[in-house]
Amino acid sequence: MCGTDYDASIEPLLAKLRAAVDRGALVASLCTGAFVLGKAGLLDGRPCTTHWRHSASLAAKYPLAQVDPNVLYVDAGNVLTSAGTAAGIDLCLHIVRTYQGSIVANGIARRMVVPPHRDGGQAQFVTSPLPATHTETLAPLLDWMTENLDSELTIGRLAARVNMSVRTFARKFAAETGTTPARWLNDQRVLAAQQLLENSDLPMDSIAELVGFGNAAALRQHFVRLRCTTPHSYRRTFRATPQPV
Repeated sequence: MCGTDYDASIEPLLAKLRAAVDRGALVASLCTGAFVLGKAGLLDGRPCTTHWRHSASLAAKYPLAQVDPNVLYVDAGNVLTSAGTAAGIDLCLHIVRTYQGSIVANGIARRMVVPPHRDGGQAQFVTSPLPATHTETLAPLLDWMTENLDSELTIGRLAARVNMSVRTFARKFAAETGTTPARWLNDQRVLAAQQLLENSDLPMDSIAELVGFGNAAALRQHFVRLRCTTPHSYRRTFRATPQPV
């Protein structure tokens, strides 16, 4: 449900939402649907988000909500919220990935022709984006990076590959992806590790080397940051029963 305006006629719906959360059901809002969750009292004391144009209004209307206007989506347990329409897709893919694994989520993303993963903590928008034409896009570089995750991909090496200074490259990268080269690269390494965890019996050190983390400790650190679980736990959850797309 979306919209910032509503009347008393939705009270039965609000009661059902509260009851659903109380029994442990997952409740998610897209864009301004967060206002409905706020009206139900489900955002009180919880981190949440909505479209950046409406974040101030959400915070003012529901002061107990911990509104973050600068993220794509927030996973606060069984209450999840997202920013605009595209971020809603990201949130839905995040839910699928959490409960069904990365292969299923990536398959859905391919069918929808959308990026397979954008971290919820990424910015909703870049304040000073660089103008980009099709010929200037970094897409070929991003493809090359994902094909060479096990290489030492320093920002200097990446900038040199696209004939830019490090400073210009960092700005350009942030404009196109909403994050830093290092963060984007490590997220892709985690995604690659997920697929190996789901589809191989390789030891952690081998997986870490194949995706570019070097050792199991580094793999664990970045995996926990992005997935909020350990590689071992993830493998136990998703290795046993492959899910069809």
